[in-house]
Amino acid sequence: MLLAVLHRHGGISTSDQDVFVNAVGGVCISEPAADLVVLLALQSSLRDHALPAGLVAFGEIGLAGEIRPAPRGQERLQEAVNLGFSQAIIPTANKPRRPIEGLQVIPVARVGDGLDALRVGV
Repeated sequence: MLLAVLHRHGGISTSDQDVFVNAVGGVCISEPAADLVVLLALQSSLRDHALPAGLVAFGEIGLAGEIRPAPRGQERLQEAVNLGFSQAIIPTANKPRRPIEGLQVIPVARVGDGLDALRVGV
């Protein structure tokens, strides 16, 4: 499903590729909020350009290309800062009310917005 959304709403076709997603250590991902970071990683791989160091991302992807909020968004952002992340691509609905010191937050509403954030060099 994510590959179809990436093609339709991100303009990136993977029809000529074999696509495998592997989480480090064989972790099983059942969290829908991992959708956004999977698409960002796919774009990174297809463009042969690494994701920026210090980047964290989360958000559930809908069939229409919208990025849905994740539960406990503020807690996730605070924990990201505690773990040393410096940039975050997140759903617009999870945008913090006040800036979080040490974290550049990039709110996105659609898949294309998230991909564009990487294209312009977050």
